Amino acid sequence: MLGSAVGAGLLRAGETARPRLGVVTSIAGASTPEQAIAKVHALGLKTCQISAGPAPDLQIASALKSALDKYQVEATAIMTLGPGRMIWDFSSGPKTIGLVPASTRTARINALKRASDLAKSCNVQAVHTHCGFIPETPNDPLYAETVDAIREVAEYCSQNGQLFLMETGQETPITMLRAIEDAGTSNINVNLDTANLILYGKGEPLGALEVLGKYVRGLHAKDGLYPTDPKKLGREVAIGQGRVNFPEVVKALCKLNYAGPITIEREISGPQQEADIHGAIKFLETLISRAYSQAL
Repeated sequence: MLGSAVGAGLLRAGETARPRLGVVTSIAGASTPEQAIAKVHALGLKTCQISAGPAPDLQIASALKSALDKYQVEATAIMTLGPGRMIWDFSSGPKTIGLVPASTRTARINALKRASDLAKSCNVQAVHTHCGFIPETPNDPLYAETVDAIREVAEYCSQNGQLFLMETGQETPITMLRAIEDAGTSNINVNLDTANLILYGKGEPLGALEVLGKYVRGLHAKDGLYPTDPKKLGREVAIGQGRVNFPEVVKALCKLNYAGPITIEREISGPQQEADIHGAIKFLETLISRAYSQAL
């Protein structure tokens, strides 16, 4: 299971299992599995989360597994948002993102099931997605419908021996906790995106760890600023330039005995993205070493 000492390497006597750094990479569009995993290897990282695009293609399973084996990279999760238009703002987002909108729900459930089948073919232990702007009021009919959809996907992933990870962002942490427990399957967990909570104005990662900590099995290391325009999300920035208190987040993860993946995500492209990822690796390695060494 993600988050256990398994996969973290053989521990020496008295050593604390530590998180494994990785990066988000994509096999959608023009990127082949070979190219995507080669980029992870070139960064000197041993883990990644894989974005499979809106329609995960089972035909690439062999090529993806071969690339992972070739570069000795562990894929900790496969992600899809499914088909259909998604608008990342506060006005249209609730109507277009995740499993909440009824018009695209069935197609997105099916896409997540295909992602689960792809993950099974490649020995990947988790599938994750944004479930959307889950209603904070549990009496809202959309809340029950969304929980039913989450349960359906999670049960399918369970049959394939996987976790289903809900990524933080559009909902408050307590709403996510309620949905997890109301869905009621033992394999629903959390991919905590440190910046999304801030970008959506839904909280901050330290507080979210107090609410969701026991369910966290994946983490996106990302930074950002709070929204100031009531119609637009806050701005994502390079790690260390935003409002995420990474030293305290890493200390909190250590207190939770978290030894799962910490996956760097930088939502720009080009040379600056690579430079920011290199900077994030050095920054996070220092914080992890300091926090987890002090825990001995």
